[in-house]
Amino acid sequence: MQLAKYKIKKNDQVMIIKGREQGKTGRVIRVIPDNGHVLIEKLNLVKRHAKPSSQYKQGGIIEKEAPLAISNIMLICDKCKGPVRAGKKILDDGKKVRFCKKCGEVLEK
Repeated sequence: MQLAKYKIKKNDQVMIIKGREQGKTGRVIRVIPDNGHVLIEKLNLVKRHAKPSSQYKQGGIIEKEAPLAISNIMLICDKCKGPVRAGKKILDDGKKVRFCKKCGEVLEK
């Protein structure tokens, strides 16, 4: 089974375009390619009950990020200052990079 390739990576700035968190922006913590979801820092929070463990000493009700479908988010371009579609191209030195389809700016850091 081959995993799908996405144009969203860890630490990208993204905007949510659908759902209850629509219009909010955040940083991608983790991409889950198995089912096409992402975790975004401090967005789409849910409450879960946890028993005391080594991770949660006290236990109780904790808030954590829930996965969002990758189709419901868009990359944010630094130059355009808004959500954009990303494309891939090969530079003159042979390096593959992502670019903004609106302004043509390279999105790689």
